[in-house]
Amino acid sequence: MSPVSSKPVSAPVLDAAIAWQLTLDAGNPVDREEFAKWHAAHEEHARAWRQLGMLDARFSAASGPARAALLQSRESIRRQVRKLGSGVASIVAVIGLALFVGDRYLPLDYWLADQRTATGEQRTLRLSDGTLVNLNTHSAMDVRFDEKQRLIILQEGEILVETGHGDTRPFIVETREGSMRALGTRFLVKREEEGTRLSVLQSAVAAHPQSSPEEQILREGQQVLMRNNGFDPIIALNLGADAWTRGMLVVDNARLEDLIKELGRYRRGHLGVAPEIADLRITGSFPLHDTDLALSALLPTLPVQIEQHTPWWVTVVKAEAKP
Repeated sequence: MSPVSSKPVSAPVLDAAIAWQLTLDAGNPVDREEFAKWHAAHEEHARAWRQLGMLDARFSAASGPARAALLQSRESIRRQVRKLGSGVASIVAVIGLALFVGDRYLPLDYWLADQRTATGEQRTLRLSDGTLVNLNTHSAMDVRFDEKQRLIILQEGEILVETGHGDTRPFIVETREGSMRALGTRFLVKREEEGTRLSVLQSAVAAHPQSSPEEQILREGQQVLMRNNGFDPIIALNLGADAWTRGMLVVDNARLEDLIKELGRYRRGHLGVAPEIADLRITGSFPLHDTDLALSALLPTLPVQIEQHTPWWVTVVKAEAKP
Protein backbone atom coordinates (compact mmCIF):
# COMPACT_ATOMS: atom_id res chain seq x y z
CA MET A 1 0.00 0.00 0.00
CA SER A 2 1.35 3.46 -0.88
CA PRO A 3 2.25 6.01 1.83
CA VAL A 4 -0.70 8.14 0.72
CA SER A 5 -3.17 5.26 1.08
CA SER A 6 -1.82 4.32 4.51
CA LYS A 7 -2.03 7.85 5.90
CA PRO A 8 -4.51 7.87 8.83
CA VAL A 9 -7.96 9.32 8.24
CA SER A 10 -9.92 11.38 10.74
CA ALA A 11 -12.63 9.76 12.86
CA PRO A 12 -15.54 11.70 11.23
CA VAL A 13 -14.42 10.72 7.72
CA LEU A 14 -13.97 7.11 8.79
CA ASP A 15 -17.47 7.11 10.29
CA ALA A 16 -18.84 8.59 7.07
CA ALA A 17 -17.11 5.95 4.95
CA ILE A 18 -18.55 3.17 7.12
CA ALA A 19 -21.99 4.78 6.89
CA TRP A 20 -21.73 4.94 3.09
CA GLN A 21 -20.79 1.25 2.98
CA LEU A 22 -23.95 0.44 4.93
CA THR A 23 -26.03 2.75 2.73
CA LEU A 24 -24.73 1.32 -0.56
CA ASP A 25 -25.54 -2.22 0.57
CA ALA A 26 -29.20 -1.29 -0.01
CA GLY A 27 -28.52 -0.73 -3.73
CA ASN A 28 -30.37 2.59 -4.11
CA PRO A 29 -29.23 4.43 -7.32
CA VAL A 30 -29.81 7.84 -5.70
CA ASP A 31 -27.55 6.87 -2.83
CA ARG A 32 -24.84 5.89 -5.30
CA GLU A 33 -25.01 9.32 -6.93
CA GLU A 34 -24.67 11.03 -3.56
CA PHE A 35 -21.82 8.70 -2.64
CA ALA A 36 -19.98 9.62 -5.85
CA LYS A 37 -20.20 13.29 -4.88
CA TRP A 38 -18.88 12.55 -1.40
CA HIS A 39 -16.07 10.36 -2.73
CA ALA A 40 -14.93 13.08 -5.16
CA ALA A 41 -15.26 15.95 -2.67
CA HIS A 42 -11.95 15.39 -0.85
CA GLU A 43 -8.84 13.24 -1.14
CA GLU A 44 -9.33 12.00 2.44
CA HIS A 45 -12.75 10.61 1.51
CA ALA A 46 -11.24 8.57 -1.32
CA ARG A 47 -8.39 7.43 0.94
CA ALA A 48 -10.79 6.22 3.64
CA TRP A 49 -12.79 4.31 1.03
CA ARG A 50 -9.65 2.62 -0.32
CA GLN A 51 -8.67 1.58 3.17
CA LEU A 52 -12.08 0.03 3.78
CA GLY A 53 -11.74 -2.01 0.60
CA MET A 54 -8.31 -3.26 1.60
CA LEU A 55 -9.18 -4.23 5.15
CA ASP A 56 -10.95 -7.53 4.51
CA ALA A 57 -7.98 -8.98 2.63
CA ARG A 58 -5.51 -7.61 5.17
CA PHE A 59 -7.48 -9.16 8.05
CA SER A 60 -7.48 -12.55 6.33
CA ALA A 61 -3.71 -12.34 5.98
CA ALA A 62 -3.06 -11.11 9.53
CA SER A 63 -0.40 -13.02 11.44
CA GLY A 64 1.56 -12.88 14.66
CA PRO A 65 0.35 -10.94 17.72
CA ALA A 66 -2.37 -9.08 15.80
CA ARG A 67 -3.98 -12.29 14.58
CA ALA A 68 -3.59 -13.93 17.99
CA ALA A 69 -5.36 -11.02 19.67
CA LEU A 70 -8.20 -11.19 17.20
CA LEU A 71 -8.55 -14.95 17.55
CA GLN A 72 -8.58 -14.69 21.35
CA SER A 73 -11.50 -12.28 21.16
CA ARG A 74 -13.34 -14.16 18.39
CA GLU A 75 -16.57 -14.60 20.29
CA SER A 76 -16.60 -10.97 21.38
CA ILE A 77 -16.02 -9.84 17.80
CA ARG A 78 -18.76 -12.11 16.50
CA ARG A 79 -21.20 -10.62 19.00
CA GLN A 80 -20.30 -7.11 17.82
CA VAL A 81 -20.72 -8.12 14.18
CA ARG A 82 -24.21 -9.45 14.92
CA LYS A 83 -25.08 -6.13 16.58
CA LEU A 84 -23.68 -3.99 13.76
CA GLY A 85 -24.82 -5.96 10.74
CA SER A 86 -23.03 -7.77 7.94
CA GLY A 87 -20.56 -6.77 5.25
CA VAL A 88 -17.20 -5.09 5.11
CA ALA A 89 -18.38 -2.11 7.16
CA SER A 90 -19.09 -4.34 10.13
CA ILE A 91 -15.66 -5.90 9.92
CA VAL A 92 -14.14 -2.42 9.74
CA ALA A 93 -16.10 -1.24 12.75
CA VAL A 94 -15.18 -4.26 14.85
CA ILE A 95 -11.53 -4.60 13.93
CA GLY A 96 -11.32 -0.83 13.97
CA LEU A 97 -8.90 -0.27 11.10
CA ALA A 98 -6.08 -1.51 13.36
CA LEU A 99 -3.84 -1.76 10.33
CA PHE A 100 -4.37 1.84 9.27
CA VAL A 101 -4.59 3.95 12.41
CA GLY A 102 -1.03 5.26 12.43
CA ASP A 103 -0.71 7.72 15.34
CA ARG A 104 -4.29 7.29 16.49
CA TYR A 105 -5.16 5.13 19.49
CA LEU A 106 -5.94 1.62 18.24
CA PRO A 107 -9.72 1.21 17.87
CA LEU A 108 -9.17 -2.47 18.66
CA ASP A 109 -8.54 -1.31 22.23
CA TYR A 110 -11.99 0.26 22.13
CA TRP A 111 -13.69 -2.97 21.11
CA LEU A 112 -11.82 -5.09 23.65
CA ALA A 113 -12.24 -2.65 26.56
CA ASP A 114 -13.93 -3.69 29.79
CA GLN A 115 -16.56 -0.98 29.42
CA ARG A 116 -17.58 0.99 26.35
CA THR A 117 -20.41 3.04 24.90
CA ALA A 118 -21.62 3.29 21.32
CA THR A 119 -21.97 6.54 19.40
CA GLY A 120 -24.74 8.55 21.07
CA GLU A 121 -24.84 6.29 24.13
CA GLN A 122 -24.02 7.37 27.68
CA ARG A 123 -23.72 5.15 30.73
CA THR A 124 -23.14 5.44 34.49
CA LEU A 125 -21.18 2.76 36.38
CA ARG A 126 -20.50 2.24 40.07
CA LEU A 127 -17.15 0.54 40.62
CA SER A 128 -16.30 -1.87 43.43
CA ASP A 129 -14.83 0.92 45.60
CA GLY A 130 -17.96 3.07 45.29
CA THR A 131 -16.54 5.34 42.58
CA LEU A 132 -19.08 6.62 40.04
CA VAL A 133 -17.98 6.83 36.41
CA ASN A 134 -20.04 8.40 33.62
CA LEU A 135 -19.00 7.32 30.13
CA ASN A 136 -19.80 9.77 27.34
CA THR A 137 -20.56 8.90 23.72
CA HIS A 138 -18.21 6.42 22.00
CA SER A 139 -16.00 5.98 25.05
CA ALA A 140 -14.07 2.97 26.32
CA MET A 141 -12.12 2.17 29.45
CA ASP A 142 -10.42 -0.71 31.24
CA VAL A 143 -10.65 -1.13 35.01
CA ARG A 144 -7.54 -2.48 36.77
CA PHE A 145 -8.01 -2.57 40.55
CA ASP A 146 -5.50 -4.44 42.72
CA GLU A 147 -4.16 -4.29 46.27
CA LYS A 148 -1.86 -1.34 45.45
CA GLN A 149 -3.95 1.00 43.30
CA ARG A 150 -7.25 1.71 41.58
CA LEU A 151 -6.47 2.24 37.90
CA ILE A 152 -8.73 3.23 35.01
CA ILE A 153 -7.25 3.21 31.50
CA LEU A 154 -9.24 5.52 29.23
CA GLN A 155 -8.85 4.08 25.74
CA GLU A 156 -11.13 6.50 23.94
CA GLY A 157 -13.72 9.19 24.54
CA GLU A 158 -14.58 10.97 27.77
CA ILE A 159 -15.46 10.10 31.36
CA LEU A 160 -16.59 11.91 34.49
CA VAL A 161 -15.19 10.43 37.69
CA GLU A 162 -16.53 10.91 41.21
CA THR A 163 -14.14 8.97 43.42
CA GLY A 164 -15.34 6.73 46.23
CA HIS A 165 -14.34 7.53 49.81
CA GLY A 166 -12.77 5.38 52.51
CA ASP A 167 -10.25 3.61 50.26
CA THR A 168 -6.57 4.43 50.83
CA ARG A 169 -5.35 3.07 47.50
CA PRO A 170 -4.48 5.83 45.02
CA PHE A 171 -7.06 6.38 42.27
CA ILE A 172 -5.43 6.92 38.88
CA VAL A 173 -6.78 7.54 35.38
CA GLU A 174 -4.29 6.75 32.63
CA THR A 175 -4.24 7.64 28.93
CA ARG A 176 -1.59 7.50 26.24
CA GLU A 177 -0.42 10.99 27.24
CA GLY A 178 0.06 10.32 30.95
CA SER A 179 -1.67 9.73 34.29
CA MET A 180 -3.98 11.68 36.60
CA ARG A 181 -4.15 10.96 40.33
CA ALA A 182 -7.31 11.97 42.15
CA LEU A 183 -6.96 13.98 45.36
CA GLY A 184 -10.47 13.29 46.68
CA THR A 185 -12.31 14.74 43.76
CA ARG A 186 -14.76 14.97 40.87
CA PHE A 187 -13.21 15.49 37.45
CA LEU A 188 -13.47 14.99 33.68
CA VAL A 189 -10.95 13.26 31.43
CA LYS A 190 -11.33 13.56 27.66
CA ARG A 191 -9.12 12.14 24.92
CA GLU A 192 -8.70 14.67 22.13
CA GLU A 193 -6.69 14.63 18.91
CA GLU A 194 -3.98 16.83 20.45
CA GLY A 195 -3.81 15.11 23.85
CA THR A 196 -5.77 14.46 27.04
CA ARG A 197 -7.94 17.21 28.53
CA LEU A 198 -8.30 17.22 32.32
CA SER A 199 -11.06 19.35 33.87
CA VAL A 200 -11.43 19.54 37.65
CA LEU A 201 -14.96 20.06 38.94
CA GLN A 202 -14.24 19.56 42.64
CA SER A 203 -11.12 19.36 44.86
CA ALA A 204 -7.88 18.67 42.92
CA VAL A 205 -6.06 16.25 40.60
CA ALA A 206 -2.31 15.66 40.15
CA ALA A 207 -1.40 15.17 36.47
CA HIS A 208 1.83 13.63 35.19
CA PRO A 209 2.73 13.50 31.46
CA GLN A 210 4.07 10.22 30.12
CA SER A 211 7.48 11.53 28.99
CA SER A 212 8.09 14.34 31.45
CA PRO A 213 9.15 14.50 35.12
CA GLU A 214 6.81 17.46 35.60
CA GLU A 215 3.70 17.06 37.76
CA GLN A 216 0.94 19.64 37.78
CA ILE A 217 -1.80 19.92 40.39
CA LEU A 218 -5.08 21.29 39.05
CA ARG A 219 -7.63 22.84 41.37
CA GLU A 220 -11.39 23.13 41.18
CA GLY A 221 -12.51 25.22 38.20
CA GLN A 222 -9.34 24.61 36.15
CA GLN A 223 -8.62 22.63 33.00
CA VAL A 224 -5.52 21.76 30.99
CA LEU A 225 -4.54 19.87 27.86
CA MET A 226 -1.86 17.32 28.74
CA ARG A 227 0.46 16.17 25.99
CA ASN A 228 2.94 13.31 26.13
CA ASN A 229 5.80 15.67 27.01
CA GLY A 230 4.12 18.46 28.98
CA PHE A 231 1.14 20.75 29.49
CA ASP A 232 -0.57 23.56 27.65
CA PRO A 233 -1.38 26.62 29.82
CA ILE A 234 -3.96 26.07 32.56
CA ILE A 235 -7.24 27.86 31.80
CA ALA A 236 -10.64 28.27 33.42
CA LEU A 237 -13.17 25.48 33.14
CA ASN A 238 -15.63 25.78 30.27
CA LEU A 239 -19.19 26.77 31.08
CA GLY A 240 -21.29 23.63 31.47
CA ALA A 241 -18.31 21.30 31.06
CA ASP A 242 -20.23 18.42 32.67
CA ALA A 243 -23.62 19.24 31.13
CA TRP A 244 -23.31 16.18 28.89
CA THR A 245 -23.95 14.01 31.95
CA ARG A 246 -27.42 15.58 31.98
CA GLY A 247 -27.93 15.11 28.25
CA MET A 248 -27.14 18.69 27.23
CA LEU A 249 -24.40 20.57 25.39
CA VAL A 250 -23.88 24.11 26.68
CA VAL A 251 -21.90 26.64 24.62
CA ASP A 252 -21.13 30.33 25.13
CA ASN A 253 -20.16 32.35 22.05
CA ALA A 254 -18.84 29.21 20.36
CA ARG A 255 -17.90 28.97 16.69
CA LEU A 256 -20.58 27.19 14.71
CA GLU A 257 -18.00 24.76 13.32
CA ASP A 258 -16.93 23.80 16.85
CA LEU A 259 -20.54 23.26 17.90
CA ILE A 260 -21.24 21.07 14.86
CA LYS A 261 -18.08 19.06 15.46
CA GLU A 262 -19.15 18.39 19.04
CA LEU A 263 -22.71 17.42 18.05
CA GLY A 264 -21.18 15.11 15.46
CA ARG A 265 -19.70 12.99 18.24
CA TYR A 266 -23.24 11.97 19.23
CA ARG A 267 -24.49 10.73 15.86
CA ARG A 268 -23.33 8.25 13.26
CA GLY A 269 -22.14 9.33 9.84
CA HIS A 270 -21.01 12.76 8.71
CA LEU A 271 -22.18 16.05 10.19
CA GLY A 272 -20.49 19.02 8.57
CA VAL A 273 -20.72 22.77 8.12
CA ALA A 274 -20.08 24.93 5.06
CA PRO A 275 -16.82 26.93 5.35
CA GLU A 276 -18.49 30.28 4.70
CA ILE A 277 -20.57 30.03 7.89
CA ALA A 278 -18.07 28.15 10.08
CA ASP A 279 -17.13 31.26 12.07
CA LEU A 280 -20.67 32.28 13.03
CA ARG A 281 -21.10 32.50 16.81
CA ILE A 282 -23.73 30.73 18.89
CA THR A 283 -24.74 30.62 22.56
CA GLY A 284 -27.22 28.18 24.04
CA SER A 285 -28.08 24.70 25.29
CA PHE A 286 -28.63 21.80 22.90
CA PRO A 287 -30.03 18.30 23.51
CA LEU A 288 -27.52 15.52 22.88
CA HIS A 289 -29.99 12.64 22.69
CA ASP A 290 -31.76 14.24 19.70
CA THR A 291 -29.16 15.91 17.50
CA ASP A 292 -31.73 16.58 14.77
CA LEU A 293 -33.63 18.70 17.29
CA ALA A 294 -30.37 20.39 18.27
CA LEU A 295 -29.70 21.28 14.63
CA SER A 296 -33.21 22.64 14.13
CA ALA A 297 -32.63 24.96 17.11
CA LEU A 298 -30.03 26.80 15.01
CA LEU A 299 -32.54 27.93 12.39
CA PRO A 300 -34.33 30.72 14.33
CA THR A 301 -31.08 32.41 15.40
CA LEU A 302 -28.59 31.92 12.56
CA PRO A 303 -28.84 32.42 8.76
CA VAL A 304 -28.43 28.71 8.07
CA GLN A 305 -30.35 25.74 6.76
CA ILE A 306 -29.93 21.98 7.09
CA GLU A 307 -29.17 19.83 4.05
CA GLN A 308 -29.78 16.11 4.61
CA HIS A 309 -28.57 13.99 1.72
CA THR A 310 -29.03 10.73 3.61
CA PRO A 311 -29.58 9.98 7.33
CA TRP A 312 -25.79 9.61 7.57
CA TRP A 313 -24.75 12.70 5.60
CA VAL A 314 -25.95 16.05 6.93
CA THR A 315 -24.50 19.51 6.31
CA VAL A 316 -25.31 22.91 7.80
CA VAL A 317 -25.14 25.48 4.99
CA LYS A 318 -25.87 29.15 4.44
CA ALA A 319 -29.58 29.88 4.15
CA GLU A 320 -30.80 30.75 0.68
CA ALA A 321 -31.97 34.32 0.25
CA LYS A 322 -35.74 34.62 0.27
CA PRO A 323 -37.26 36.22 -2.87
